[in-house]
Amino acid sequence: MPSTAFLAPIANSRLVRRAADAALVRYAHYRTRSLDELDAGKVQHATLMKLVRTARSTRFGHDHDFSRITSVADYQARVPVRDYEWFWNTYWKDAYPRIDNITWPGKVPYYALSSGTTSGATKYIPVSWDMVRSNKKAAFTTTALFRHADPAAKLFTGKFFFLGGSTDLRKQPDGSLAGDLSGIAAKELLAFLRPYTFPPFDLTLMTDWDAKVRRFAELSANEPITALSGIPAWMYVLFGKLKEVTGKKTVAEVWPQLRLVIHGGTKFDPYRELFKHEIGSDRVKFCEVYPCSEGFIATEDPRYKLLRVVPDHDIFFEFVPFDDFDKHGRLKDHPTRHTLANVEVGVQYAVVLTSCAGVWSYLVGDTVAFEKRDPPLIRFTGRTKYFLSAFGEHLISEEVEKAVAHAAEACGVVALDFHVGPVFPSQPGKPGHHLYLIEFAEGAPDVSRFAKLIDEELSRINEDYAPHRVGDLAMLMPEVRVVKPGGFAEWMKARGKYGGQNKVPRMDNSGAMTKDMAAWFAERGWVG
Repeated sequence: MPSTAFLAPIANSRLVRRAADAALVRYAHYRTRSLDELDAGKVQHATLMKLVRTARSTRFGHDHDFSRITSVADYQARVPVRDYEWFWNTYWKDAYPRIDNITWPGKVPYYALSSGTTSGATKYIPVSWDMVRSNKKAAFTTTALFRHADPAAKLFTGKFFFLGGSTDLRKQPDGSLAGDLSGIAAKELLAFLRPYTFPPFDLTLMTDWDAKVRRFAELSANEPITALSGIPAWMYVLFGKLKEVTGKKTVAEVWPQLRLVIHGGTKFDPYRELFKHEIGSDRVKFCEVYPCSEGFIATEDPRYKLLRVVPDHDIFFEFVPFDDFDKHGRLKDHPTRHTLANVEVGVQYAVVLTSCAGVWSYLVGDTVAFEKRDPPLIRFTGRTKYFLSAFGEHLISEEVEKAVAHAAEACGVVALDFHVGPVFPSQPGKPGHHLYLIEFAEGAPDVSRFAKLIDEELSRINEDYAPHRVGDLAMLMPEVRVVKPGGFAEWMKARGKYGGQNKVPRMDNSGAMTKDMAAWFAERGWVG
């Protein structure tokens, strides 16, 4: 990687930093205005036709008759909705890592490794040069929407702190690199931006996450951090280390210029009040992003306080009603496929992507619901395979998240992380129940009351859950077990999934993971 050290003295000039920040504000107003003025449906149609034209000479393009596609309907008639396993087994596996010109033209420079939460196996997601550019545009869009809404919150006067995974990308036989998506982003960071970012590239290569976060805290304590991005659970760990090494009571005392916290990957609601307390400043704003290894989907528009689908960065979106999935999370034949031009507000949809990296009508595995169509505003609701219906209760992850948050607020505690799954009947005449393993920030509530509050809230918001709880006939009261502080981190470590972009799996409809997790905690004394 070429050195950019020569840029630091220039970028660190106060005048240059002010000029850069002023330029960012001008771009923010321009970008926001252009987003507001575009017709998402028309832009998406043009995007799809561009992608089809670009890839018509690939193997996938030949197989699906791309040369004859002139409309969205033509495309949907020729290209079914498929998942990662289908793409891997049909097109990528035999050629990997040289999948050039198979589903996308040209050489693939990177592969983003995903934990594969719906399949249980590591996924190798191709990241083309076009996708690198797409992700950069999405990142600037996120910043632009924030600065348009809050032009006084200067960012370039200090540094952006990217709390991501390891940037140690593994070289593949064909010269491509494979690793964490945040590592790819770090490597491709524009040279002129490096003096405005933290941590230094060499520090991100550390693989010991505990030592890494402590080192981050030690070094960043002396930096003018203006923005921080990462997964909430790991940012919370960083806050603790930062206060520990500095002796300060709040993050704002360490980073007085902090104005923006960008979060994604998990539901933020359980962390919001905790972060406000930890940071200790009303001037810090929170911004949600919705990226995935396959492509950037949405970013928060502060004017609406909702995620906004970004339609103009070479990704075509489709949305399949959740009703088109069976009780096992499998997609039915010939599902209904909506676009940004005809989605309906309030309907649960599975997200389907066609991207500039060679995934075509690709089932991401996430579910969303639209709050508005113009502009396209959504909320993340869960995963197509993250649901609970072991007893016919039909719970989606959004509902479980709400119930846990409701119980936590009522009990005056903060649920840092949790996992829930079914415990099936072990003796005749006794129904099964849900087991919640929950780690709290400080202390622990009365677990019986906590379980009762979860049960009452789910009965209120889900019309299928309530009948199953009547008289304890079909399903017993939920059970809550308290995981001691650090327990989930130890469980993730034991599975090689600690740190970075890795997340605790929240739901398990089979009960197998829940049973193993509960046993693992019990054997090691991690449950109270």
